[in-house]
Amino acid sequence: MAINTNEILATGRRKCAVARVRLVTGSGKITVNGKEMTEYFPSESLQGYVKQVFSVSETTDKFDVAARIDGGGIAGQAGALRHGIARALVTYDEELRPALKAAGMMTRDARVKERKKSGQPGARRRFQFSKR
Repeated sequence: MAINTNEILATGRRKCAVARVRLVTGSGKITVNGKEMTEYFPSESLQGYVKQVFSVSETTDKFDVAARIDGGGIAGQAGALRHGIARALVTYDEELRPALKAAGMMTRDARVKERKKSGQPGARRRFQFSKR
């Protein structure tokens, strides 16, 4: 299999979601797990969240994105996709890094749900204390 020299690969993560992103020069088409982005992320807010990377870096409609996303929920997946696209754009042009970093798109959001502890009803919740 021949490797395409004008494609950039990057990985984005948020919560438990992992996005493997392939960036190729094109017309601005975004494909997620074989579906159009508007089909995969039906909410306008999540679509805007993902496209925000291109508006900050002023590269709207210059790249096609093909992504495979695993794990997490729909919002975490959108965040992982945004992080992956930002990392791919920085690989393409290092001068985009300050603008993307200032907008907070280069930082991996590591907040993950805390695990439930034994002897408790939840991660932090305790059973009601009884003095007598």
